[in-house]
Amino acid sequence: MFRINENILYRALRNKFEVMETLTIDILNNKAIKLLQDLETLQLIRVRKEEKTGPNINWLKKYKGAMRRQTLAEVESQLKDLRK
Repeated sequence: MFRINENILYRALRNKFEVMETLTIDILNNKAIKLLQDLETLQLIRVRKEEKTGPNINWLKKYKGAMRRQTLAEVESQLKDLRK
């Protein structure tokens, strides 16, 4: 019977298949962007920009009814007071 050392098998499989790992990198200098682009051109890495999306807030629902309706004269009066 043929037995394979687990360590040898792991190294063989690791070399055979791509091991992908995701890292988050903070860019401190714009020169690093060029270096990352060069690595991507060499097909050593893939650069993906993460979309920054905040929580999905329904602003209309949150503030509906927070203020009462005012006439134009009332609004203008309040603006005059604020500008003094």
